[in-house]
Order: sequence, then C-alpha cells, then structure tokens
Amino acid sequence: MKSAVPQNVAEVENRRLGTWAPRKPTPPIVRGEGCELIAEGGDRYLDLTAGYGVCCLGYNHPALVEALTAQAERLSYCPMNISSQNRAEYLEALAGVLPEPFDRVFLCNSGTEAVEGALKFAALVTGRSRTIALRDSFHGRTLGAQATMWNPAARRLYSGLLHENVFVRPDPEAIEDAVDDDTAALILEPVQGEGGVNVLSDEALLAARRACDRHGALLIVDEVQTGFGRCGAWFAHRATPGLEADLMPLAKAIGGGFPLGAIAYGERVAAALRPGCHGSTYSGNPLACAAGLTVIDTLRALDLPARAASVGARFLATLRERLASNPLVREVRGRGLMLGVVLRRRAGRHLARLTSEHRILALPAGPNVIRLLPPLIVSMAELERAADALDAVLSEE
Repeated sequence: MKSAVPQNVAEVENRRLGTWAPRKPTPPIVRGEGCELIAEGGDRYLDLTAGYGVCCLGYNHPALVEALTAQAERLSYCPMNISSQNRAEYLEALAGVLPEPFDRVFLCNSGTEAVEGALKFAALVTGRSRTIALRDSFHGRTLGAQATMWNPAARRLYSGLLHENVFVRPDPEAIEDAVDDDTAALILEPVQGEGGVNVLSDEALLAARRACDRHGALLIVDEVQTGFGRCGAWFAHRATPGLEADLMPLAKAIGGGFPLGAIAYGERVAAALRPGCHGSTYSGNPLACAAGLTVIDTLRALDLPARAASVGARFLATLRERLASNPLVREVRGRGLMLGVVLRRRAGRHLARLTSEHRILALPAGPNVIRLLPPLIVSMAELERAADALDAVLSEE
C-alpha cells in the first residue's frame, strides 16, 4: 500500500524531527537540477550551499544519476567481509588523488564518523586520549567530535560525557604551547567552515605540524568541508608547502550527495590498527562506491578543483568590489568556492531575505557571517546573480 502524501510537509517534519530548527511553511522541494532546487509549484532556488557543501556536482548530475542507477540494478549492498569489485575500483581511484603520506583509507558514511574514527585511531597510535582543537572549530556531533567543537553551549549539553580537549587560538605560539607529551592529537580545519570561513595561516598550520612532531602527537587535518575541490585544490591543506597530516577525515563532496566518508592515513597509523578495532555496517557499500568513483572521474574530467580556484577568485573579487563601501560589511574572505561575507551585525535576517526575495539559498557561519558554498559547476552568471542579490539585501535597511 502506497503511503499518503502529507498535506503539510513542514508541519510533519517539525512534528517528527526533534533536533532541527522548525521549518517555515514554504512549498517543499521536490527535485533538483544543476545548481537549483525546485519547489512544489515550480519556484526555483539558486542553491549556494550545495547542501552544506555536499553536492559538488550540483543536483541530478547525469553522470551520478547514471552510475547510481546502473549500480542499483546490479548490487546495492555487499558487506565488508566479502570482496567487492566496485569497492576495489573506488579504493584505487581514491588512493590516486590522495596526497602523501596517505595510502590507506577507512570508508564510512559521514563527516562526523570520519572524525570520530580519526580520534580513535590517534588514541590507538599514541596510547593517549587528550586532544587539542582550535577556537571556532566544528568537527561533528558524535561524542568524540563534539568534544572538539568550539561552541560552548553545544558542549555544555553533554557535560561529563566528553573526553578532555583543550581549545587554543589559531596562532603559532598558542598552538606550540598547547601540545605536550599527553596530547594524542591536534585537530584542525584548514579553512574553518561553521566558525566563520576563517582561513588558517601557513604559519599556524606548520606550527601544528612541528608541535605534533616534537611530542609524538598526531595531526588530524579535517578536510570534510574543504576537500575535493572546494577550496581550489583537491585538498585545502596542500596549499601550505611542506604540510603533511597524519589523519585526514573526508566526507561531504566525496560522495556528491550520496552518504560517504573516509579516513585517510599512512603507515604510522596502519601499524597500530588491528582487525576489529573499528568498523561500520554500511562501510564501502556498492552504491556509495559508485557515487564516489563518479565524483572523482567527473572532478578530473572537468578539472573542477582548478575551476573552483579561478571562478572563486573572480567571485571573491566581485563581492569585495561590490560590497567595499557597504557599512554593514566588515570583510569578504575565503578560498576557492568557500567564501564568507562578514557582517557587523547578525546575518539571520539577511539570509532570510536572500531566500524570500531573491530565491537564493546561503548558510550562516556563526552569528554574523553569510557562508557561500556553491556547487563546483556553478556558472559566473549565477554568481553574478548572487552578487546582485547580496548587494541588494545588504544595502537596504
């Protein structure tokens, strides 16, 4: 028997989903196309969030639709204790784009799972449990990841359940002073997403590497949001010459919209792992691997990381020029197609106007930053439309 279609989708979701902010009673989204989400009734929304950075190829990209459809017709699930041809193909393709020293991966389903696993691996390697994270950090919502989340109110909800973590300023001296012989890992994002689109300096990143080396701790570089072309390269931390990580959590764009995550690691970590020390029921399932392989092939074929660098630089310059004299705007910053418009007041009302008046979706990053994470296939015409809309909503008080 076919389920009935709810008459009020927002009301049903608000009643059934208890941990999300209430949805407004607007027409529900029924399909996607390119960089647009299309609502019941036909309204089209230019999505400059890519679903929190997930849909790097936009919506319903034909290569992704074809790959998932073909794989679903062959095999939709294969447990990890049985060899899978398409899993092996994906692992080889993924290894082909990973930077040094990574030649091993643990496949999972999301960014917070990847971070959680990386924290576990660091504890296994070092025999320690204390971690260090940066102020304004965000690494996920499971217990281990939540301990490294800067937002004090979010951590306070789980007081007494979280492992010991110390937060430091993202400057070289503070980082080097914080790491000691009790530190298992230092975790950071090369560009902080939820914390305000803060681009970490080369000096801070290299100080983290030096401090971890000095004390035998592991450096976890969280590329969940910044990886797979988002910041104008396959991995954002590789823009810092000489920087290598010990563990690299990946997710979001890695699956192009399909649930997929990974932890990349090298020999030092591999030597400490044993069968059964970590696992996941859906890890490396055929549908996820088909999606992941298609994302890699498409990013390569269209050279989307390089395109994100060039298009993102043009968009950044356009926004800075258009908003330079706006007294409400403090700064426009970012890297590649991960940009933040920093305001002198809260951004919520302006985000709402972007949606209601201009049919453009954007994200907050902290209370006063408008975060822009468009699909990597976004056109300059679409970005010009976004610049016009931002100029309009930030100029009319």
